[in-house]
Amino acid sequence: MTEIPFCTLDFACPYLDGRAARSEYLYVKDCDFEYNSSLVQHGYRRFGRYFQKPICATCAECKSLRIDAANFKFSRSHRRVYKNNRTTAYIWQSRPLLNDARLELFALYHDYMHLKKGWPLQEIDFERYDEIYVQGHGDFGKEISYYGEDGRLICVDLIDIVDDGISSVYCYYDPYLPHLSLGKFSLLKQIEFAQDLGLRWIYLGYAVKQCQSLAYKFSYEPYEILNSYTELDAPAVWEGRVEG
Repeated sequence: MTEIPFCTLDFACPYLDGRAARSEYLYVKDCDFEYNSSLVQHGYRRFGRYFQKPICATCAECKSLRIDAANFKFSRSHRRVYKNNRTTAYIWQSRPLLNDARLELFALYHDYMHLKKGWPLQEIDFERYDEIYVQGHGDFGKEISYYGEDGRLICVDLIDIVDDGISSVYCYYDPYLPHLSLGKFSLLKQIEFAQDLGLRWIYLGYAVKQCQSLAYKFSYEPYEILNSYTELDAPAVWEGRVEG
């Protein structure tokens, strides 16, 4: 296993206007299951072989959040999402895949988010997608693929299995099917899968209360927050559990 640490210079924060951000990275080649689990539990997010966490000098709004899947209760509105997706098929736990259908769906999702929410445009091609979403998956990186009634790919949910839960890597879907609530449905299915596997946590990445695209994560209770980032040889202290 090869590991190379580095950090960025300050850049414009993608979540909060007028803020400067900085990230610390670990490039890890041939990362194994145990090390990936430890990195996730210490607040790192994996993209390909790159593991990232914020080290912003003047801001601590990015909070790593994990849902307590073992104690999560599905509400009436959650059951409605399931009902709306009763004809949606899925393939559970393939390795991350790369083909035209995935690039087209990724582009459709990001073009929509650019127009509707002002997200920066993301140019994607086979090489870039492979680097960010396929490489480095080891024996822990998985894909859950969702298909509509016509057999068309409508949602891709990329996850890592860790020793105490599921880490959400990235999800994208057809935004022109709003009645299916595919983003919510894929997260609810993650919680269901974790319960079936006897895994307690869903590591959901960063939640930012002042960022509309990330604030929704606080609505999935109970949850815990990693309020400070520690070195890997020190315990990761998750706290602030909210009872559902």
